[in-house]
Amino acid sequence: MTLVRWILGRIILLVDFLFSPKGVKRDAQSQNELDRETAKLSLYQYAACPFCVKVRWSMKRNSLNIETKDAKRNPQYAKELVTGGGNLKVPCLRIEENDGSETWMYESSDIIDYLEQRFELVPVS
Repeated sequence: MTLVRWILGRIILLVDFLFSPKGVKRDAQSQNELDRETAKLSLYQYAACPFCVKVRWSMKRNSLNIETKDAKRNPQYAKELVTGGGNLKVPCLRIEENDGSETWMYESSDIIDYLEQRFELVPVS
């Protein structure tokens, strides 16, 4: 079973590398403003998780510069995820609110919907 997971993980990473979408082009001022807003977001993820790839592709397609934290390779990120979000489950988006509080959002589709609504992005079919 470990070998099967390893092989599937490598296939997912290859597909991610080969088919990763291109980002949208914005003028520098608009992109800088968007970058300031996304600086309050972090995506806890695993590199070879298909649901994480789905979220990362949406972020890349929309040129959202959100910090990614690999909770599988970095024990500190895994600890932050469990402490803050309550579960060692990925993908998880940490949202730092304006008042300093944090919201932890699980589920890839919910994360993508949130990003599309918050940043007024056009959904891709």
